[in-house]
This record gives sequence, structure tokens and C-alpha cells, in this order.
Amino acid sequence: MKIIKKTGKQYEKLRCRGFVKNRRLAFSVEKILEDVRLGGDDAVVKYSRKFDKVKLTPKELKVTEIETNGAYQDISPNFVSTLKVIIDNISRFYKKQLKRSWKIVDDDGVVLGEKYQPIDIVGVYVPSGTVPLISSVYMTVLPAKLAGVKRIVLATPPNKYKSVDPHILVVANLLKVDEIYKVGGAQAIGALAFGTKTIPKVDKIVGPGNQYVTEAKRQVFGYCDIDMLAGPSEVIVLANQHSNFDYVKADLMAQGEHYGGLAVLVTPSKKLAKVMKKEVEKGYIILTKNMDEASDVINELSPEHLEIQIKSPQKVLKRIKNAGAIFIGPYSPTAVGDYVAGPSHVLPTGGTARFFSGLGLNDFIKSSHIINYTKKGLEKVRGSLEKVANMEGLPKHLESVNVRFK
Repeated sequence: MKIIKKTGKQYEKLRCRGFVKNRRLAFSVEKILEDVRLGGDDAVVKYSRKFDKVKLTPKELKVTEIETNGAYQDISPNFVSTLKVIIDNISRFYKKQLKRSWKIVDDDGVVLGEKYQPIDIVGVYVPSGTVPLISSVYMTVLPAKLAGVKRIVLATPPNKYKSVDPHILVVANLLKVDEIYKVGGAQAIGALAFGTKTIPKVDKIVGPGNQYVTEAKRQVFGYCDIDMLAGPSEVIVLANQHSNFDYVKADLMAQGEHYGGLAVLVTPSKKLAKVMKKEVEKGYIILTKNMDEASDVINELSPEHLEIQIKSPQKVLKRIKNAGAIFIGPYSPTAVGDYVAGPSHVLPTGGTARFFSGLGLNDFIKSSHIINYTKKGLEKVRGSLEKVANMEGLPKHLESVNVRFK
């Protein structure tokens, strides 16, 4: 690890990290998306052949019931029972986020309120590189299900055998995902955003992906909603001379398993910094004067994951404003949040924890404002409305109110 100063260029680079538009990449993705928008299934099949080296027909894009049932034969018998434990943890957490519609009624009979409704159809993207990202299935699908989304469509790249990893199929099946499609990359995002003859158009796309997927999500925003622009995984570990050095080392090194992952140690301990500099290869160390300055550094960097590995974490916790997920104490490694704790591991990266939150039920719920005035209530606000309408030069707005009193 490299020790950097809070006033140095490397620190400033960390502070200003985030989504950076790559013009060449953006142009390539734009072309793919336009091809999919105009060409539909044929374009999707063309790009699957080009990028995934898989020759599929439009009819083969959708995973069949036979394929799903067959997947159960290719997994360990213990896998389902393991998954049920995780599902219980996630469900228990997200049930606390459920929102209920509300209303207020004033003395004039005016009713104001908010009606919450789930999004109709959601597209979930699940990457599939060298290993199946099983956790990305349940960490995205379950919050949507618990929010009441009626139709969930999953897209994931096919392997060279024209199939999807059996574990992904089993998890999706157990969570009652409605449809699964063998398509990945920017072409999958385009298909979900625009719709094709085979793949339905969705209202929102969620889930992590590579730089092509992320850029595609950025470009289709507006045709549909997206969760966030997620970048490489990252962790800040806050520790001092009293922390368990082995735990700190293990958690920093675990972050190195992610492609492009960022690991940062923030500490006032020179001894800890010296040890980690020697024993951990990747990442950065930021030495601070005290815990107050350490808290300021964390808020400036706004990490995806924050581990607070000190004896009395509550004082520091009160000062933390920006972090996607906060792991407290020596027995809360980031890995527990990645897989089993309950909160989704789809979290804001690149400093966007300043204004984004982790994936939750609210991401799958929209609200409609309810406005129900009585004649008496409308008459009471008539004067105020008239002043604003006249100031904005919209006389017909005012007339639409006055006509009700003629």
C-alpha cells in the first residue's frame, strides 16, 4: 500500500474519482444502442455473436422452463437451503422499508396525500464473467419483489454452450423471476430499455455491470429509469493501534479480489500504517492527526463500503455523513454485507454516496400526489393563486379557477 498525504495530488484524485465519460466508449455504446433500438432481436443476436462468441437465434434468447428445471440437477443439494437463510435475512431487513399511502384533511375538507405504487416492470442485469455472480440476483430481485413489482425480467450473458449458469437460474426461479434472457453487455441494456419482439421494454433497469453496461445505462436513462452508475468496488477501513491488525489486513486484501477494486486505510496510527504498507500490496493509506480528521477524510471520499474497526465506534459513527454501507466492529467484514447480512450490496461508488443510497424498496416504488379541493378550500387560496398567476403572465390559469365561481 502507498501512504498518501491529505494535501497531495493522489488524495485529490481519490476525492474526485467517479464516473468519467470515455468518448470512444460512449460512441461505441451509442452505436450498439441505436442498432438495438432499430434492429431489435436481430441486433441483439448480432452483438451476442460478436462479443460473447455465441450464435443464438431470437427464439433461443429466452430461457425455457426445461432449461430452468434442468438447472436443479447441476447444483449442490445444500445450495437451496443456504439460499433460504439468505432470503430470510434480506426479507427481514427490507420489510422495515415498506411505505404506506397517507393523507391529511383540513378544516375546509381539502384532502392532500401521497399514493405509493410499485413500478410495473423491472429489468435486472446480472453480470457473468469467469464466475456466476449469484449474489447479484438475490440482492436486486428481492427488494423489487418485496416492493410489489409484478413483473421482473432478468438479463445475463450466455456461456459458450448457449446456456446460463445453473446457480443463477435456480436463484431466479426460487425468487419467481418472470423471464430470463440470455443477453449481456450494452445490447442487453438497450433491449430492456427499448424492447424488442422477444424482450419486453421495462420501466427501470437495476444491477451492476462492466463499463459498457454502465455507459449504456447512462445513455438509456430517460427511456427508462436506472438505479445508479456503479463503478469498481471500494472500501475504506478506519482503524487504529488498538484494532486487530490481521482483520484489517484481511479486509483490505479482500478488496483486491475485485477487478479495479479500491482499498483505503484511514488511520491515526503510524504503527498500523507501517505494517499495512509492508504487508498489503494494493491500495492507499491516509494518516490522520486524530479520529475527527479521519471522519472528515471519510466524508470527503464518500466510500461504497466503510468499516469502522475501533473500540468505541459510536462517536465516529455520529460524524459519518457519506457512506454506502457502514460495517461496525471487528466482526462485520464487508464480505458479510456482500452475501448474507440483508441490505443489498448494490451500493453507490466513486464518491456518489454523497447523494445516492444503496438499493432499496424505494427504488422500486413511485408515488402520486393526491390533491382534492373543496369549493370552500379553493376560494380560500384564490387570492394567492391570482397573484402568482399574474406575476407569471398566465391569465388562463387564473381563469380556470375563476370560472368555478361564476
